[in-house]
Amino acid sequence: MKRYQWIRLGVSGLFLVGLFGCGDGGIHDVSQWMKEVRQQTRVSIKPLSEPKKFTPFSYDAKGREDPYSPNKLAVALAKSKKDGGSIRPDLERRREALESYPLDNLRMVGTLAKPGLTFALLQADKSVFQVKVGNYIGQNLGMIVKITDTEVELKEIVQDASGEWVEREAKLELQETQK
Repeated sequence: MKRYQWIRLGVSGLFLVGLFGCGDGGIHDVSQWMKEVRQQTRVSIKPLSEPKKFTPFSYDAKGREDPYSPNKLAVALAKSKKDGGSIRPDLERRREALESYPLDNLRMVGTLAKPGLTFALLQADKSVFQVKVGNYIGQNLGMIVKITDTEVELKEIVQDASGEWVEREAKLELQETQK
């Protein structure tokens, strides 16, 4: 009998589920509302603006000299040599001790001051050197131009990509030791 009751209960449950599935569940109301909204809504699309008129540019360089011509470059090179304004390092001078070290290996560790003269203390490897304005340091012909309590400013002379000598500024800042 219990089996019969379970079957009867299952069949009645399926019947109820079937009855609920037959209803539209409010879909008819939603579809009616969507139809009304579509009829009331007016779509307005702004027209596209006129495209800008393209005016082609014609490059006419027939009567002009090529900026990269060998003749023009030779004239400019001769003019720079004649002017003598180009930078030239003094390669004949005697080298100083700190010129064998790259700037990355030099550390400023302090300063010494006398009346009218300031010295910087630079450490290279485990040695400390005393330098003043006018001394050369580093591997790029760097000459010290200014010494302050916190840094040493120098001008290096290096070759650029075209082989010309140019000046560039560099500096060493005071490195504090941690104990």
